[in-house]
Amino acid sequence: MKKLLTSGFILTLIFAQAQTNRFFYDYKFVSDINDKADVKTEMMILDIDSKGSSYYSHAAFVADSTMKADIEKQIQMTPGSINIKRSDKPGQVSFKVTKSYPDFKTSLFRKVSSDQYKIAEDSKPEWKISDEKQKIGEYTAQKATTSFGGREWTAWFTQDIPFQDGPYKFYGLPGLIVKIEDSTGTHVMTLVGNKKINTSTQDKEINLPGDMRVYGMGGKDIEVSEDQFRKVWKAYTNDPTKNMREMMLKNTENNRVVFKTKTADGREISDPNQVFREMEKKAKEGFKKNNNPIEPDLQ
Repeated sequence: MKKLLTSGFILTLIFAQAQTNRFFYDYKFVSDINDKADVKTEMMILDIDSKGSSYYSHAAFVADSTMKADIEKQIQMTPGSINIKRSDKPGQVSFKVTKSYPDFKTSLFRKVSSDQYKIAEDSKPEWKISDEKQKIGEYTAQKATTSFGGREWTAWFTQDIPFQDGPYKFYGLPGLIVKIEDSTGTHVMTLVGNKKINTSTQDKEINLPGDMRVYGMGGKDIEVSEDQFRKVWKAYTNDPTKNMREMMLKNTENNRVVFKTKTADGREISDPNQVFREMEKKAKEGFKKNNNPIEPDLQ
């Protein structure tokens, strides 16, 4: 009987380790520091399993998954031509952060034009833990502070949830971070719920025919250091459509992909030159309004 009980206990542990703990964070942020009244909200997900964690936007994940499924369907039905339709609500947060256990090797994934970069984090949060406590939701949380990424942060962690992890790049406290806020109050992430799922969330790679590339999708992540990424970002802000022009011209010359976008007044355009101009205009307008990134040191 003892052997049976022991075997059952081991099986239960193995099953539990195979599960993913999914935590939902309400991320409130201000994109334009000159307009603090315009507070945006995004539902973020922190998935934690035995191998590590992944932090990403729920809306962006759904939009990408839907678009990938649509493209794969088109490839099967009409492999010679693809009509790319992007979601009207693709999510406001495009970055993703992963951490691998047990060393907590951290990587930030950022899309720049048609490429996705995997940026290795070369430092870790150094915490000062206070005796101060307060109730955050249903949890008793303890205060900790750190200087990281060009901001001063205050975190609240709970030992009721035994994961030394948290949203974005934050980790290393004796419990899960249930709330973290920067000193300006323009970036706030708060735990609002959690559940267990039996299947881990993974990005499904799309198999594009031949050498076809889709803007913002496909291809391998380009692994760079933080210094290398800063150079990439500077080049992109100087000429935001360079990579898109090269990729779009190659595909449109072969009549393999139809690119469409909409103007500010809702008109749909597909002429490549007009698309270039509209995308460059939108990109530069975006740079002006998105002047308060979560990590200023990376810009």
